[in-house]
This record gives sequence, structure tokens and C-alpha cells, in this order.
Amino acid sequence: MSTTPVEREVMRREETRELKERVVEINRVAKVVKGGRRFSFTALVVIGDEIDRVGLGYGKAREVPLAISKAVDDAKKNLFTIPQHGTTITHEIIGKFGAARVMLRPASEGTGVIAGGGVRAVLELGGVRDILAKSLGTTNPINMLKATVDGLKRLRRPEEVAAARGLTVSQVLPVGAKQEEEPAPEPVAEAPVTDAPAEPQETENGEAQDQADA
Repeated sequence: MSTTPVEREVMRREETRELKERVVEINRVAKVVKGGRRFSFTALVVIGDEIDRVGLGYGKAREVPLAISKAVDDAKKNLFTIPQHGTTITHEIIGKFGAARVMLRPASEGTGVIAGGGVRAVLELGGVRDILAKSLGTTNPINMLKATVDGLKRLRRPEEVAAARGLTVSQVLPVGAKQEEEPAPEPVAEAPVTDAPAEPQETENGEAQDQADA
């Protein structure tokens, strides 16, 4: 599939953005073998450019630094872009993965990121500044983060919905959003009311008839 020069320039800029990483959890696991237990470490890492791209990765190795390095490499393969409206998301959604349920709700500017644990890391590194998040299921960190990623990936922009339905953007927006997008109509000046008496009207017979008597 060929790309235009503008698309290639956008892709180049996205690749050159500095990606920041945040370790959410490191866990020690054990594998039982014939000679005893073999210990290793797992790392759950979130990376993002704090603008609109974020990725989640999971790595496992005998040493912690190597496990984090593997998790970062895995997260780079899973990068995706978050649809945003200003400093928040475009609409409310519930992300699901396994027994995890994470509700994501848009918030007004200045609210901040109301979330905890790894969900906050995903939202902050994804560039979302104002949002309300609530866990409705299990508190397992891996499932919670995957549920958050599922919800963010299923977000849609108004332009995409309008194109799919064959409508305009203003027609698919909620009533409150329409009032924000469309300016209020200007008031129409009313004609001045005068106290002049009504002129008599003529009937079919040619007789004058006053409106007050009708």
C-alpha cells in the first residue's frame, strides 16, 4: 500500500518522538523443575510519548533489567493512538478483558486524571489530561491494564462515526456538544408595535366591516 508524502512525514515524526517508560509491576515467579525451583522475574511496562501514543508490554527473564528490556520491546510493538477531544477522550466507554472491567469517562478541563495504579500510567503516558476512571471488576494489574487498552482502542472520533453513517459531524454529536460546536443564533429584532386603529376591510358585497366587530 503506497503512502503519500504527507503520511510519510507524519509517520516519521511519530517515530522520532521520545517515548517514556514506566514500570507498573515487577513480580518474581518460580518454575518447578527436577532439581528444584527456578526463579525468574516478570515486568509489566507502559511506554508513551505523553501526546497521543501509548503501548503496553510484558517481559520475563532471569534478571530484572533484562525483563524490563523485553517488556519495553514488546510495548513498542503494541503502540497505538488514542482518539482525544481536547485534553480528554471522545466519549464514555467500558474496557473489558477477562474478569476486568474499567470504565473511562470524559471529564471537563482541569479535572485531572482520576485513576489509580497502572490505569493512571496508561492514561498519563497516552496524553490524556482530564478523565475519570473506575475499576468495576478484578484488581489484577495485568488484566486491568489490558482492559484499559481495550477501551482506548475502541474509542471512535465523531468524524469516523459521521463517515460510517453518511451524516455530518453535527448530526452525530450529542445535544450538549452541538450547542458547544454551533454558535447561538442572533436574536431577531421585533417590529415596533403601534397603536394605530385597524383599517376597515371590505366584504364580497362591498360593505365595510370593522375588524373589531368580526
